Amino acid sequence: MARKRSDALTDQLKRAIDASGLTRYQIAKETGIDESALAKFYNGSRGLSMKALNALGAYLQLTIHLGRKPETKGK
Repeated sequence: MARKRSDALTDQLKRAIDASGLTRYQIAKETGIDESALAKFYNGSRGLSMKALNALGAYLQLTIHLGRKPETKGK
């Protein structure tokens, strides 16, 4: 049986925020991400910068797991 494709990264980040038990205000304060930027990201009306994504991932202690191996050149 084929494995179901995982949700978008943004959906996974939103679930991690929810699962943290912290408010978006607390997360914004601790990461240095502007609270309104985090709220707009969470509501889907804007993205976050790489710097903000790195801060969010580090604060929530997230890791990325690849669902497949990258293709090898020359094959």
